Amino acid sequence: MSGALAVGLAQVNPVVGDVEGNAERILALRADAAGCDLLVFGELALAGYPPEDLVLKRIFQDRTEAAARALADVTSDGGPALLVGAPWRTGGRLFNAMLLLDQGKISALRFKCQLPNYGVFDEKRVFSPGPLPEPIAFRGTQLGVLICEDMWTPDVAGHLAACGAELLVVPNGSPFETDKPGIRQILAAERTAETALPLIYVNLVGGQDELVFDGSSFAWDPAEGLRARAPAWEEGVTTTHWQRCADGFWTCAQGEVSTDIDGLEAIYHAMTVGLRDYVEKNGFPGVVLGLSGGIDSALTAVVAVDALGPKRVRCAMMPSPYTSDDSLRDATEVAQQLGVRLDTISIEPAMIAFANMLADVFQGLPADVTEENVQARIRGLLLMAISNKLGHMLLTTGNKSEMSVGYATLYGDMCGGFSVLKDIYKTTVFALSRWRNQRRPTGFLGPAGTVIPERIISKAPTAELRPNQKDEDTLPPYPELDGILEALIEDEASIEDVAARGYETATVRRVWRMIDRAEYKRRQAPPGVKITRRAFGRDRRYPITNGFTDRV
Repeated sequence: MSGALAVGLAQVNPVVGDVEGNAERILALRADAAGCDLLVFGELALAGYPPEDLVLKRIFQDRTEAAARALADVTSDGGPALLVGAPWRTGGRLFNAMLLLDQGKISALRFKCQLPNYGVFDEKRVFSPGPLPEPIAFRGTQLGVLICEDMWTPDVAGHLAACGAELLVVPNGSPFETDKPGIRQILAAERTAETALPLIYVNLVGGQDELVFDGSSFAWDPAEGLRARAPAWEEGVTTTHWQRCADGFWTCAQGEVSTDIDGLEAIYHAMTVGLRDYVEKNGFPGVVLGLSGGIDSALTAVVAVDALGPKRVRCAMMPSPYTSDDSLRDATEVAQQLGVRLDTISIEPAMIAFANMLADVFQGLPADVTEENVQARIRGLLLMAISNKLGHMLLTTGNKSEMSVGYATLYGDMCGGFSVLKDIYKTTVFALSRWRNQRRPTGFLGPAGTVIPERIISKAPTAELRPNQKDEDTLPPYPELDGILEALIEDEASIEDVAARGYETATVRRVWRMIDRAEYKRRQAPPGVKITRRAFGRDRRYPITNGFTDRV
């Protein structure tokens, strides 16, 4: 019976559908981990996660299985075995599986039991649930494999322990959201306490559409707690060393425990990684955005430069007669500080042209929000033209507070291919801006120091679509609005429950109605990085045509 085992926590950034490329990434990590007995990869690492309905294509299943067999052949060289996630067919059913590839063959298969079907997950749509798994014999020990959601309840871990498992291994495709890394460790501690078995947790890294995966893989001992933690947001292998004790239990030697990234820093990493991978994996040469002199566009530009570098970010300032001199100066200062190109294109000629074109139709009608929306749509048209001509993807700059209540113009400032701030409330935009002025995370491509002028942070938010306009003319103050929104969206609280938290009932009711009325806009909004527990899109699915009222 072996008394030692070296297990690599292999954090890989797969591309959904790029099966051959993902296999190459897996082999590259294996080449850097020659001293390991076993490399553990995340859930569906070979196919990419989540594959959604792509996984139902027979040709995709064929390619994934062929790639898995090719990887298995490589392990005949005597190097590390691979525990790799892939979709797998058997008995006419498709499973979310983990494959143990060792000594030139697929030596074991285990299937996910608990298929999540909430929030961003739709696994019951494409996979069949597997049976309760048996342990896998591997080089003198018994591995109990739980795939992601299988760890969230006691059943699978308890069954594995009862069947003789000695080391729990949990491959994951666990998307980032605030506070989630801590929740994972709490669950790991619960499973290890219940079973008295140590646990290895391995997660994916990188962005996939609206999801980002933060890695943060770790090893957990029932008595000692955290024994090793891989760096968050980074590909690579963290090697853990295990020893069988005299009592027969396995213990992990104290290893590298990377710095915990949480709070605003974690959110900023998620935004940057999500944008970077969306641009890179979809083959865009760069991005373009409107730089207004306001805080939302300034923060979006900073994130874009941190993700892609200044040469791949292009900005446009599109002033109207209502644009203040401060906004012009602030946009210029942001562009200069970031080292990005800023083109200035006045929209006044287009405003005059549209007013003349619509004069007969609008005759006798007073100016209202229509003329404001025309300005936003002129800007959207110009930005889309730049995007089409250069091939750069257009970024929208609206935040979650605005999108919640519909404070955005369809086919105007909502034009674009990706939204960096889609799941970021306005108050968090301010906090992130102040944080980034003080910190530049290692490896990011933007400059250190103050990148967003203090005047942008301190001035009252305004769309500048009419004289002396302020956001608070239409909306409650953002600290109040965001508190109400978080309660209504994240907590699904009733109006009465929200009012009990100290908000005026009439204001809560008005915000509720604004959220409901804006659903049709959100359906047409671009994707953006999921940050909170309840992001718009896959996380929160409400009908556009909705007769439910807020009154009992």
